[in-house]
Amino acid sequence: MKVLVATEKPFAKVAVDGIRSDIEAAGYELALLEKYTEKSQLLDAVKDADALIIRSDIIDEEVLNAAGQLKIVVRAGAGYDNVSLEAATAHHVCVMNTPGQNSNAVAELAFGFMVMAVRNFYDGKSGTELKGKKLGIHAYGNVGRNVARIAKGFGMDIYAYDAYCPKEAMEADGVKPVDSPEVLYSTCDIVSLHIPATAETKNSINYDLVNLMPKNGLLVNTARKEVINEADLLRLMNDRADLKYITDIMPVHHDEFADHFPGRYFSTPKKMGAQTAEANINAGIAAARQIVGFLKDGCEKYRVNKK
Repeated sequence: MKVLVATEKPFAKVAVDGIRSDIEAAGYELALLEKYTEKSQLLDAVKDADALIIRSDIIDEEVLNAAGQLKIVVRAGAGYDNVSLEAATAHHVCVMNTPGQNSNAVAELAFGFMVMAVRNFYDGKSGTELKGKKLGIHAYGNVGRNVARIAKGFGMDIYAYDAYCPKEAMEADGVKPVDSPEVLYSTCDIVSLHIPATAETKNSINYDLVNLMPKNGLLVNTARKEVINEADLLRLMNDRADLKYITDIMPVHHDEFADHFPGRYFSTPKKMGAQTAEANINAGIAAARQIVGFLKDGCEKYRVNKK
């Protein structure tokens, strides 16, 4: 069987070496398609692949139509909105992600953002400290848990909202659960976003919700661009000169944010949360091991689409 690693943005060499070791030890062939520039290259490469490892690469109906032998796609990372789940299910292809492998990297970036923001982007003026601030974690999954762990070291007062996480799990971590996003935003000085982009969450971070934040509120987004209602946030930041917004996903209206709100807005040029050597290696090797487990034993632990 052939396992194809198709990455427009390649894994680090040490990650590829680890993937190769696990795949070849299982008796499978590994093929690489790195830094490809045309979709046609991907369409050609997947024709005889039984399994596929990707990063942010788009796997849609056209790719799945071309991949006549494909049995499984593993997205090396937590998010998987770059894969058409409905099309994959129709083609009887299992889709998995690798939850938790990038979580510490994303959480550390969130705190880098927080420190930069409360220190006024290091402009030489006096800032504030994170110690004693109320931190709201919006979604208490793998990244949210790492954010809580780090926040304890800063001496922050930690709150969280997650409709699907038992309150007892948060309380066991020393986190105060709240009953709604509205309570979270009205309570916390800083809110760190970790929600996925779903039909329910897209554009859910809107004027009314963020406007509940106390004076000098800070919104940090290392989740997804689509969850932000950009028009609302632009209007709110214009109405409230005390708010700051830091994001790891460049908004569609980046230039407008940057021009109108200097010293209150920052975006990375590309998504950087998982861009560490450690996360790169962890996610790649996890993807390889999940493929081996699926092909050899039918393990579907991290399956994200329907059968």
